[in-house]
Amino acid sequence: MKLSNLFNADDRGVSPVIGVILMVAITVILAAVIGTFVLGLGSQVGNNAPQASFDWDSGNMSSVNATLQSSGSAISTSDLNVTSSQSSVNISNRGSLSDKLSAGDTLRIESVSDWNDGQKVNLVWSSDSGQSSIISSWTYNA
Repeated sequence: MKLSNLFNADDRGVSPVIGVILMVAITVILAAVIGTFVLGLGSQVGNNAPQASFDWDSGNMSSVNATLQSSGSAISTSDLNVTSSQSSVNISNRGSLSDKLSAGDTLRIESVSDWNDGQKVNLVWSSDSGQSSIISSWTYNA
């Protein structure tokens, strides 16, 4: 057996196999990226509700205070609304607050009527794209 035959093995079939594997990998990655945007998952990036911690305290029979303790990102006051399970409520001091809430800022939430036992108040954040999320809740207990 010649020494030259030992090192001259036929390697012609290796290159096409590697090429096919690379083409399949590129196709799978491309399909995943296109599929993400077609299904609308790409448009939800950046529209996540802020993470915030509020301390609730009942002021009197017609108002409650929600004080921002901490927040992962800035919260715009124009993006906040309140809802209630039993009566109409609103943020009464929105105009006296700055555009962005910071730790220690207090929202005064007033009810049209006195609070009822078990009445729930939700602080709701809404994005520009129409998504909304409850970021904090409070229940009145007599």
